[in-house]
Amino acid sequence: MHKSCSIVGIVSVFVVTTQASEPALRFTAKTIDGNVGKVCYAVTTADVDNDGKRDIVAVTENRVLWYQNPSWKMHVIIEDQTPLDNVCIAPLDIDGDGSVDFALGAGWTKMGTLHWLTRGSSLNEKWTVHSIGEEKWTHRMRFADVLGKGKPQLVVSPLNATVGDGVRLTAFEIPADPRADRWPATVLNAELNRMHNHWHVDFDGDEKIDTLTSSREGVNLIRRTASGWHRARLGTGAEAEEPNQSGAGEIKMGILASGKQFIATVEPMHGHSVVVYTAPQQESADGMWVRHVIDTDFKRGHALWTADIDNDGSNEIAFGHSDTPDIFGVIVYNCTSDDGAVWSKQVVDAGGIATEALLVEDLTGDGKPDIVAGGRATHNVKLYIQQP
Repeated sequence: MHKSCSIVGIVSVFVVTTQASEPALRFTAKTIDGNVGKVCYAVTTADVDNDGKRDIVAVTENRVLWYQNPSWKMHVIIEDQTPLDNVCIAPLDIDGDGSVDFALGAGWTKMGTLHWLTRGSSLNEKWTVHSIGEEKWTHRMRFADVLGKGKPQLVVSPLNATVGDGVRLTAFEIPADPRADRWPATVLNAELNRMHNHWHVDFDGDEKIDTLTSSREGVNLIRRTASGWHRARLGTGAEAEEPNQSGAGEIKMGILASGKQFIATVEPMHGHSVVVYTAPQQESADGMWVRHVIDTDFKRGHALWTADIDNDGSNEIAFGHSDTPDIFGVIVYNCTSDDGAVWSKQVVDAGGIATEALLVEDLTGDGKPDIVAGGRATHNVKLYIQQP
């Protein structure tokens, strides 16, 4: 793990992707839902029925659905119970009853409402919607203990600034009685704008959870220090005269077999390029990492995940794009150099899903990670099952 973010790198802007000569991975595509709704805004996984298997959960403009592993039968969690549109979701046992609940962001282009969902006496019933609060332009949410309180908070990133000059990246604490008590809010940062996503990681190995952000200002790291919240810029993102064509849109962190960390982004927001940042060899004062463009010429890059998909000890990058004519879909990139600069490319799905969201997880229990993706214009949810 890196012990400090006060290191600098030379910006390296060139396409380093090569086509894999032989596909290293084999997937069988299974359509989980062919018509999930107008848009599948988000996908996640959770053991909804407490049977020890992770189920697929999908968020559409007016519904939250879960698909039971392994039959993938569809069940409705909520429908028409929140302001349009639902946009993000995060699973956690919020009330401590031993069963998973969900936090949900809704009404995201209008008011931005935050909710949590609790089940009824039967999973055949629609769930109950409780209010957490409001934050206009709510766009992404994740649970993580960024405050160091010993239990996770709900960290929310709006897309656009509504108060002051930047979005309020905010951690909401779960109160003793989440149904009746206010969820206390702590603003972690309010300097960045057009924040498309955030990701939690112990960046420097100090056993504190840090937050990486992707915004119009590029890649930034938000950390809790003894003197308060500190922001360090790690990457420029795409650079353009038009501000909204600058910066980064999606972000994840990964690690290579060599132990070297990398940050993966889609640039700019809804952007054209897949980019990897690696820590430079020499230290310097401004904290910038080395930027490698590994693929480009997409119309709407929108989904990103890092995981050791082929079980070789090194994380791959799963990427989804939604508006490139005829070839939208899912791609996996595999690092072929120790320094993280060179990556091979394998197309998993070309034209079968206009990917809005994706994740990587072993859902079949065979030890091989699979890919779950939700579609925009294709209105579908698909599972890509990795084969031997």
